[in-house]
Amino acid sequence: MENLKYLSGFNSEFSSEDPRCPESLPKGQNSPQVCPYGLYAEQLSGSAFTAPRSENKRTWLYRIRPSVKHRPFEKFFNSGVVSNWDEEDPDPNQLKWKPFDIPKVKTDFVEGINTICGAGDPKLKHGLAIHVYSCNTDMLNRAFSNSDGDFLIVPQKGTLSIKTEFGKMTVKPNEIAVIQQGMRFTVDLAEPSMGYILEVFGQHFTLPDLGPIGANGLANPRDFLTPVACYEDSDVKNYEVVVKYQGRMFVCRMDHSPFDVVAWHGNYVPYKYDLGKFMVINSVSFDHCVSLDV
Repeated sequence: MENLKYLSGFNSEFSSEDPRCPESLPKGQNSPQVCPYGLYAEQLSGSAFTAPRSENKRTWLYRIRPSVKHRPFEKFFNSGVVSNWDEEDPDPNQLKWKPFDIPKVKTDFVEGINTICGAGDPKLKHGLAIHVYSCNTDMLNRAFSNSDGDFLIVPQKGTLSIKTEFGKMTVKPNEIAVIQQGMRFTVDLAEPSMGYILEVFGQHFTLPDLGPIGANGLANPRDFLTPVACYEDSDVKNYEVVVKYQGRMFVCRMDHSPFDVVAWHGNYVPYKYDLGKFMVINSVSFDHCVSLDV
């Protein structure tokens, strides 16, 4: 695994540019007529553009080729992903399932996703789904993007090397990663891996207010890490981009890698967090206690 660098903070305004292309971020404007290095300016929105400033999520990406340069989408077969709960009969009994095994045939991250349960509807942007993943090979010449919601990925076994349009990050057991809606990413493996995915529709993860705890505790914003810009400029015949859209899986093909973002700035980013840095307030033996600032 690479020794990667990260930007620190949660819900912050970041900016990053690949050091191979200095001054690649436009100065004083987001979308000039001619971007540095002849790059294409694109805005990735995580909220309505009319949302209040405190709730507005967006990032400007400066890439080598426009992201719309691909062939039409087709259906992508993946029987493990479910989102129409009305097709399943309700069952009031206690339920459990056996652990998912590492596949015996070559299976990448996207192919290894299986839905356990959920509620709501991705078409209405309300609800959630819980999946497990189990995989044993890299996503070769394939990327994934979720148009329905955010993915919170929890590795149980094996370290993930996640490449996003924003840069690279490694996520090992006892760490979590969040890939937000519309962000493209691919997963490589150091060893076979399995874990869990929490998917939320129509909302983004936030840090809770601390209330009577005071100013400090639980998860500190500075411990959330966002990758730095790192582009690749490569022509790849029939590169696949799999998209989850309204609960169904589709795939389009392009002739280049989608990870060609040279620079970016904004507050809509992927990130990871080390659960070992979570600050527990107290041990609850038989009841909750509250501490107050004086």
